[in-house]
Amino acid sequence: MELYLDSADLTEIEEAFHLGFLDGLTTTPTFMHRHGVADIDALILKLAAIVPILQVEALGQTAEEICAEAHRLLDLGLSAERTVFKIPVSLQGVKACSQLRTDGIMVNIHLVYTLQQAYMAMKAGARYVCPLVGRLQDQGHDALGLVRQCVDAVTTYGYDTKIMFSSVRHVEHVRNAIMLGVHTITVPYRVLTQLTENHYTTVGTDQFLEHTRLLTTTVGEVMSSVNPLVPEDAGLQEAVIHMTEHGFGCVTIVTADGAVKGLFTDGDLRRLLAKEGRDILKHRMSDLDYQPPITVERGALLDVAADLFHTHKVDNLLVLEQGKPVGMLDIQDL
Repeated sequence: MELYLDSADLTEIEEAFHLGFLDGLTTTPTFMHRHGVADIDALILKLAAIVPILQVEALGQTAEEICAEAHRLLDLGLSAERTVFKIPVSLQGVKACSQLRTDGIMVNIHLVYTLQQAYMAMKAGARYVCPLVGRLQDQGHDALGLVRQCVDAVTTYGYDTKIMFSSVRHVEHVRNAIMLGVHTITVPYRVLTQLTENHYTTVGTDQFLEHTRLLTTTVGEVMSSVNPLVPEDAGLQEAVIHMTEHGFGCVTIVTADGAVKGLFTDGDLRRLLAKEGRDILKHRMSDLDYQPPITVERGALLDVAADLFHTHKVDNLLVLEQGKPVGMLDIQDL
C-alpha cells in the first residue's frame, strides 16, 4: 500500500520525507489557504523538488479549462512523470481525465462519494480514485463499505486504477485501509507520527534501554561527584547541614585516619527525633551506633549496584575505590 502525506505545511513535509520511504504528497488549496500561502505556484514548485510524487489540484468549470490548468502547471516546470493532477469528480472532470490520460498525464479523481462516481473515474482512466472516508463518515455514510466496493471493482474489472483512502482522521483509519486492501492511503502528519506508537512497545523499549544501561554503565559514571564526609567527632548538627547542603539522604561518617565508621541517613535522623526530640542536637557522631555500610566498587556495573539495592533494601550505597570512600550512589541514580 502506497503511503502519502496529506499536508501543505513545509516543516511537516520536510520532517516526514526525511523518513525516506513515503511515496508522495497530496495537498489542496484549502491546506494552502489555512497556512497563509500567498504564491501557490511557487509553493507547488518547491514541494515538487522535495517529494517523489506530487498530487495537486487542476481546477476548472469545463474539461478544457481543467486540461489547460494541468498543462500550465507542467509548463511551470512540473514533471509529468512525477505529478498527479487531482480533479473533483464530475462529467467535465472525467472528460478532462480521459483527455489528460491520452496525453500521458496522471490523474486522481477525488471527492468521490458513490461507487457510480468511482466507476466513471476508472472508466475514464484515472490513475487514482479517492473516496473521502472521514467526510463520508461525518455525514453518516458507510464509507468503509464504499472503499471495499471500489477495491472490488478494480479487482473484478482489471482497471489500471489505485483506490486512495483519504480524509484520514485517526490511526484506526489506516488499519481499516490495510484490511480493505486499499492500494494507497494519504494521511495527515499528526496521524503519520502515531502509526508506530503503542503503550506496550514503549514499556518494552524502556525496559530494554534500562537493562542495557545496567549492563554497560559503571557506578563511577553515574554517581554524584560530591562526597559528603563527616568526621566522627563532629556534632550531629554538622551532619544534618552536610545532608541539606549536598541534597543527600545520607552522609559518610569517618574516623580521624579516614576509615569508614558508618553511614548516617535521614531515616536515622527521623528515628532519633522521634525517640529523643531536640536533645539529639547535643550528640556527637561518635555517640551513635552504626551498621556496617553496604558498599560497591566505583568500577562495578550498575547491575551489581541494582542487586545490592534490592537485596539489602537500602536507598544509598557507599562507593569505594581501593578501599577508600569516593562517593555515594542513590537508588534514584539507577
